Amino acid sequence: MIQSTNNSKEIQKHLVIVGGGFGGIELAKRLRKTNLRITLIDRNNYHTFQPLLYQVASGGLGADSIGYPFRMIFRGQKNLNFLMTEVQEIDSASKQILTSTGPVTYDFLVLATGSTTNYFGNKLLEKHAMPLKSIPEALNLRSDLLQEFELAMRIDDPKLRQQHLSFVVVGGGPTGVETAGALAEFKKFVVPHDYPGLNASEMEVRLVEAAPRLLNGMSEHAGNKAIKYLNELGVNVSLNKIVKHYDGELIQFEDGEELKCKTLIWSAGVRGQTIEGLGPESVERSRFQTDEYLRVKGEEDIFAIGDVAGLISAENPKGHPMVAPVAVQQGELLARNIKKLVLGKNNLEPFKYKDMGSMATVGRNRAVVDLSFWKFGGFLAWLVWMFLHLMLLVGFRNRLVVFIDWMWNYFSYERALRLIVRKYEESPIDKAT
Repeated sequence: MIQSTNNSKEIQKHLVIVGGGFGGIELAKRLRKTNLRITLIDRNNYHTFQPLLYQVASGGLGADSIGYPFRMIFRGQKNLNFLMTEVQEIDSASKQILTSTGPVTYDFLVLATGSTTNYFGNKLLEKHAMPLKSIPEALNLRSDLLQEFELAMRIDDPKLRQQHLSFVVVGGGPTGVETAGALAEFKKFVVPHDYPGLNASEMEVRLVEAAPRLLNGMSEHAGNKAIKYLNELGVNVSLNKIVKHYDGELIQFEDGEELKCKTLIWSAGVRGQTIEGLGPESVERSRFQTDEYLRVKGEEDIFAIGDVAGLISAENPKGHPMVAPVAVQQGELLARNIKKLVLGKNNLEPFKYKDMGSMATVGRNRAVVDLSFWKFGGFLAWLVWMFLHLMLLVGFRNRLVVFIDWMWNYFSYERALRLIVRKYEESPIDKAT
């Protein structure tokens, strides 16, 4: 068991952070010069830069370009210890969390567990659709994409071949728009050269959105621009379209349309990754409900930040959006408040989100940016998108590698990372052999 005190002359408070996403990392970094003893817990030993997962899935970047080990991030931070384990339950009465490797006690607990894919209770979709929320899932999608083409090369029946070359992306948010754009560029720049035995026109990329527009979290201007750019890339965009059923081969829509497709990519929803153990009043709609100071309701020493935090107010009746800037700003604020609590001060600061804008890219030279004072798209927006994402990456090495890969892809029209190093377990190739 990891105890909350040690043998030093001055008793240290023990802060446990569960989750090494944007919020958890920001919080830990800002407390590096305090007397707190910090334990960061995550099921993986690396931080994932989720905004670029789709580029790993489409072969534009390597997995190690968007993942960075926690032990390297916090190298030299003497008051932090990293623990790779799975958190199973919170026992607030005894101030400890139960993990797969044993209990961990705490004085302050911060839940920054992030979000996971939401299938809205559809078990068939959960079983057969391909999510895109982690590096292993991105690698699965990359393997599946390449394996479908290898299999299509061996199929003579045009109708059957079409099923393996149809890729449906469900969800018109930034992830869905960016993934559909990346697949369309794969069709345009990779297929004609790597698969000369196939007609590139046989590959179909379709983006399906249940709402009447794309990019609902952004302006209508951005949504209209996104449709324009996707159409230019050859993506078939379907709005007001809801997936009812998918069994791995046949998609059924609520309006009665049916489509045979071997690969359905699900980016239509996310939900917070909550942990068992707290009272029922603390969780609503898969997010920990917090007060304005990010303290979980019904608890004194437990806080939540990032995607898993649901701060409901008159200004935000549905809570804050599940995006990185919210998590980073909450990590900054909570660091200041925890410093005050350690000193016995009660003048805590309430959280106020400063929306600096939002953006999404739709392939080469195409992106949309929403700022409070300016909404624009095209090449300039694409440059802004690239610059900000480079700056947000953790580690100079990752920034350098991503920049070099982007420049190589841009000038050579190549996506060099097309190795099938791990077959996707439900691959049709596996079933055919």
